[in-house]
Amino acid sequence: MFISIGFNLKTNLKIKQIDHKDYIFCAWRHKYVRLTPEEWVRQQFLHRLVEELHYPHGLIAVEVQLIGKRADAVVYNKQMEPLIIIECKREDVALTQQTLDQAVIYNRQLNVPYLILHNGPTTIVTHITQDEPQFLTTIPEWTQLSR
Repeated sequence: MFISIGFNLKTNLKIKQIDHKDYIFCAWRHKYVRLTPEEWVRQQFLHRLVEELHYPHGLIAVEVQLIGKRADAVVYNKQMEPLIIIECKREDVALTQQTLDQAVIYNRQLNVPYLILHNGPTTIVTHITQDEPQFLTTIPEWTQLSR
């Protein structure tokens, strides 16, 4: 199930040039990072989660180190247990079975109940259950997850 999300982003993301290259401030890593097309998608999406779906900023981690891999972002619950793996791709990269497989591989280490794949115009949200994975039509708001 593919969904399009239409957020109204209010945050002005901080961008600056260093040696003729663009950098964006990552509020989660507390530093400017190279502004790549994928980083742009990731920063936009994470700010949207915080501003519009009320995810706590402090419960989101970026570039989470796994064994031999790195997840783009992980959302934790209040007990600091992993809750969501977020895998971002740049806007011109389609979300495919290979993208989902990548998140599933990450989930073998974290065992989260939700996977989110996002490339800008398209978002795939999967709820992992004991049975078949369920594809959701919306991104859960924080209040739905923190019960």
